[in-house]
Amino acid sequence: MLNMSNNIFYWDSLSNQEQNSILLRPKSKINNSLRSSVSRILKKVKKNGDSALHAYNLQFDKVKLDAFYIEQKKINLSSSLVSQSFKNAILIAKKNIRTFHSKQISTDLDVCTYPGVRCQHISRPINSVGLYVPKGFYPLVSTALMLSIPAQLAGCPNIVLCSPPPVSNELLYIAKICGIERVIQLGGAHAIAALAFGTNSIQKVDKIFGPGNVFVTEAKLQISQLMNPCVSIDMLAGPSEMLIISDKYSNPKFIASDLLAQLEHDNNSQVILVSTSKGLVNNVVLEIEKQMLCLTKKNIILCSLKNSKIIVTKSVLKCFEISNLYSPEHLMLHIKNSRSFLSHVKNAGSVFLGSWTPGAAGDYITGSNHVLPTYGFSNTYSSLCVSDFKKTITIQSMTKKSLQQLSKNIMVLSETEGMDAHSKSVSTRINHLDVIIKNNEST
Repeated sequence: MLNMSNNIFYWDSLSNQEQNSILLRPKSKINNSLRSSVSRILKKVKKNGDSALHAYNLQFDKVKLDAFYIEQKKINLSSSLVSQSFKNAILIAKKNIRTFHSKQISTDLDVCTYPGVRCQHISRPINSVGLYVPKGFYPLVSTALMLSIPAQLAGCPNIVLCSPPPVSNELLYIAKICGIERVIQLGGAHAIAALAFGTNSIQKVDKIFGPGNVFVTEAKLQISQLMNPCVSIDMLAGPSEMLIISDKYSNPKFIASDLLAQLEHDNNSQVILVSTSKGLVNNVVLEIEKQMLCLTKKNIILCSLKNSKIIVTKSVLKCFEISNLYSPEHLMLHIKNSRSFLSHVKNAGSVFLGSWTPGAAGDYITGSNHVLPTYGFSNTYSSLCVSDFKKTITIQSMTKKSLQQLSKNIMVLSETEGMDAHSKSVSTRINHLDVIIKNNEST
């Protein structure tokens, strides 16, 4: 059993260097060898297409497939092969996710910025998207929902769901109820390559979504850096993480259960508890040791606990300063009047308010998206939403009069930048108008 007492730090007695040190994430396992391996996989799939995919499926997943796409009749049949309790839970989750995400659909803009000048923006769905759903020992059905529903709401005409073989009936059922007709049996870096490059069997996509292991993450990174094909990605997902802010009124049993729930994701997961109460912290440590005994993923939890920290500081506001420095994926506020502290949250992927909002609820059923920025990227990135599946196109129009009135300003700015052709494109029109005006006056 890990001695969590060794992971308790008193923030106000630490130097700046020590404070920065304890907020570090676990070191990434992506090294030069892994990068080279992923690069070779991408190149082989690009060159050899389907034959490379079959070889990698056999090598990594020990599966020999007749076809990469799952037949529609098998997708339809999935509804009779999953339990009613699973269906009930999924349909409630789907309803909540759809309700929340449907409110994210933005209206087009149409603005008059100057008399006679009209600027607009219109949104259009991304034509083709690939939704990657990882699989460990169990299918990540919640991720399939979190990706499929906003893609559907955005109106993407071509949606493909991709997951390592064999694809479970639970995952196929989600594809069925979300109207996704194309499901590919591929996993790992070669799956990302197939989506990015396309093969004789598989159509390439314009954008790839979804988390995965270090090979998937590295493949997404390398693909996003290529000019050809031009394929974008949603975000680079690192190990899952959570920061909890607590005070003396918090329930140690609840906090311990939330920390353990986060820690069971992965060996490299990280949790940080920041509290104003030393007594509360000690009780949480006791609860972690007690609750962990009956959990099936105890070995994973023991590994990820090594990455985790407990911080004691003098005030709740100082807790928020620490949280904003860390920029957590999940931020839980186990404090009184938690909603009143929202103005102090500057960086976080998703916030859970109060003792009765467990992280597990956000993972599955509240309706907010659980595809979130990790590794400190919540200081610039947001949770996945409908707009990620759309693109915005701007439109502008001018009248003759407005161009005349603004022409000198345009030419001043273009000439300042040394763009004489820009200036000429304006003066040509103005001179043309001047000729028309003179001809009209002479007649």
